[in-house]
Amino acid sequence: MEFTDISKLLGKPYFQSCNCLIYNLDCLEAMTILPDQSINLTVTSPPYNIGKEYENLLPLDDYINWCKKWITEVYRLTLYDGAFWLNLGYLSIKNRAKAIPISYLLWDKIPFYLIQEIVWNYGAGVAGSKFFSPRNEKFLWYVKNPEAYTFNLDDIRDPNVKYPNQKKNGKIKVNPLGKNPTDVWEFPKVTSGQNRSSKERTPHPAQFPSAVIQRIITASSHENEIVLDPFLGSGTTAMVALDLNRLVIGFEIRQDYCDIAANRIETFLQDKNSRIEQLSLLW
Repeated sequence: MEFTDISKLLGKPYFQSCNCLIYNLDCLEAMTILPDQSINLTVTSPPYNIGKEYENLLPLDDYINWCKKWITEVYRLTLYDGAFWLNLGYLSIKNRAKAIPISYLLWDKIPFYLIQEIVWNYGAGVAGSKFFSPRNEKFLWYVKNPEAYTFNLDDIRDPNVKYPNQKKNGKIKVNPLGKNPTDVWEFPKVTSGQNRSSKERTPHPAQFPSAVIQRIITASSHENEIVLDPFLGSGTTAMVALDLNRLVIGFEIRQDYCDIAANRIETFLQDKNSRIEQLSLLW
């Protein structure tokens, strides 16, 4: 399926720019319209079912079944060599768990092949007095085919090598591009507050930092491939994907969040075009 065919199937988007389509639609309903194997990479974070303002709180079994349904649709849409990155946090289960990783509840409901769990350490958060202060969420990296998937390690290497000149048998031991970032990622959270608000902060209450998504999209896709975010929220996935020269489709059920994402993407694209024009004047 060509990217230009998507609007023919889904109708007029809520927001459209070059290489970007955003729809104010329920993702489960929207994804059923798209054909099999049409998406290269999905990066998303669904509601955690913990009572946030953007959630319809469900009984636990209903929430798990809902997750199974939309993830099954993502699997159907994913190309044979494509990937699915899922961000999840924690929820409480009465009389059983104060904070259980949601991934533990979904382990047998996801048809993808799990490559790895990535721990995102975000550095700041709730302070605990009767438990250790929470400082992480999970990213689960899934692929459709464990024998054929994209992993652009050289594009995401960490140049901050402790001993860059260390040798073994007379040869430099480390990769000149840097080290593998490992499965624990340290990126600051997008914070709010009058004196500590992050520069990229929007009114959305659960916003990704761009740096996390940049590493994921760079590692698991190539330029001009299609990236999907079924729960677009503030639009970080779309903005980063466009910056990395990917095509992007986003679904968001709330119109106010669609507005946040659309305004953010529009501003980003204007700034990007201005930078390109300024650079062209130098040559």
